[in-house]
Amino acid sequence: MKKLSLILLMIAFVLFANQSFSQGKAKFGHIDSQKLLSEMPETATARKAVDDYTKQLEDQLKTMQTELQKKYDDYVAKQATYSDLIKKTKEDELNSLQQRIQSFQQTAQQDIQKKQEELLQPVIDKAKAAIKEVAKAKGYTYIFDTSTGGLAYWPENSDDILPLVKAKLEAKKNKK
Repeated sequence: MKKLSLILLMIAFVLFANQSFSQGKAKFGHIDSQKLLSEMPETATARKAVDDYTKQLEDQLKTMQTELQKKYDDYVAKQATYSDLIKKTKEDELNSLQQRIQSFQQTAQQDIQKKQEELLQPVIDKAKAAIKEVAKAKGYTYIFDTSTGGLAYWPENSDDILPLVKAKLEAKKNKK
């Protein structure tokens, strides 16, 4: 009889817990944020601006490379007529121009990345805000981002267990 009461109590508990969960205590959703971003018109505008900026830098790089090629061709054609001092000066000039081109390429890559981040960040922020608004309005507890495998939304009052995990790891470290 005691066992039967215990079994009935456990069944009642499981049913109650299941009912509480299904009544919205925890509601999960998902979104592909990359697809969302790709379908936002602001993303196309930002990408166009980045592409235009990239084209400007590529055009400048081509101009510099053309200048280097002309100077190199001129040097090779007239090399036999140059004195040692002029040869040395021309070679130094070619090396300097080559170094400026390499420096420009590196700086251009960094600038393109900064420009992309600068133009896309407001779009990303807008998407995050919309996800947050929808999640709150529809009562979602967590929204998973299927494109990254992370969370796109979580309640602000949720527990961050980082300090607890760090303490646990530190305790394990100290036991050794």
